[in-house]
Amino acid sequence: MTILITGATGFIGRHLCAHLTANQVPVVALMRNPEKLTSLRQQVTALDGQGDLISVISGDLDQPGLGLKQPMPQGIRAIVHLGARFAWGMAPETAQRTNVNGSLAVAQLARQLQCRLVYVSGFMLENTDHLARLGINLNALDQTDWNTVYQRAGSYEASKLEGALKTRVYADKHAMDWVEIQPATLTGSVERGELDPAQPLFQLIDNLNHGRLAMVPGTAKDWLPLVSVDTLVRLISAAIEAQNPPPRLLALDPATPNLKGLLALLAKPLDRQAPARHIPKKLLALLLKIPGLATKLNTAPESLHFIQPARFDTGVSMAFMAQHSISMPAIEQVVLRNARWYHQRC
Repeated sequence: MTILITGATGFIGRHLCAHLTANQVPVVALMRNPEKLTSLRQQVTALDGQGDLISVISGDLDQPGLGLKQPMPQGIRAIVHLGARFAWGMAPETAQRTNVNGSLAVAQLARQLQCRLVYVSGFMLENTDHLARLGINLNALDQTDWNTVYQRAGSYEASKLEGALKTRVYADKHAMDWVEIQPATLTGSVERGELDPAQPLFQLIDNLNHGRLAMVPGTAKDWLPLVSVDTLVRLISAAIEAQNPPPRLLALDPATPNLKGLLALLAKPLDRQAPARHIPKKLLALLLKIPGLATKLNTAPESLHFIQPARFDTGVSMAFMAQHSISMPAIEQVVLRNARWYHQRC
């Protein structure tokens, strides 16, 4: 059994490669820059995986047909689609090229290879009220005005939503074998504590450490749902192997504290004072439009959408994880470990 992974060099990708290869599962990484294979192997080995079990095939999510110029290796059991373009303030066409067109090209490749597609999207797809506010009608997706959605949500979130929803349509139309994994905001590893600087939790800790968070965005009901990268990669691995997995699995720890509680927890290892008062998100979003303020506060208005009061039904996911002996580490211990890692190194 060989697993093809897009986005293998990213934060989730490296940990997934380590988990799979530690269990003797060969990985083929679809990479725009195949010369980075040596570095990926070293990183995976440092995470207790077996880097020599990773091979590479040249491909690019931004190119038609993924820019594939060589035949696929034999015996691909599944494709795990992690690859995405992440940045705040992207041009819509840039985001769509990678996160929509690239995702559909990956789905087409999985259909061609007749293998399972494990598609990693995001937890906001389960927030139906939020989708409705953006103008997305799940019952009539073809009537969605995506230009409006991009204006309201920003290009990153909108393109991730569009890519996932259109891939759902494609996969269902062709009766594909596929599973959608919907992760919340990632924490670092519970054992190592390491966080990728590109991860939102790292940025939150960094802002708290540098005094950029004078007030808590939102209300006491608002939270930033979390899941550890350890839990996520085990869930992805189980979704690859399961005979009849659910079509969607929400990777989210319902025990995540509200945002004020999370900031108070993170402040302790940093020896910082956590903010005690709240600021309405709409007011903060307006303030962040003041030239230079978003940069100074290291906070993009788009990022505020992920802080919200909605709660989620994790029953199906929890049952699946129990079936596959996947347990979630205590989220308080994980984020404290991440904050200590940050404090020691930054």
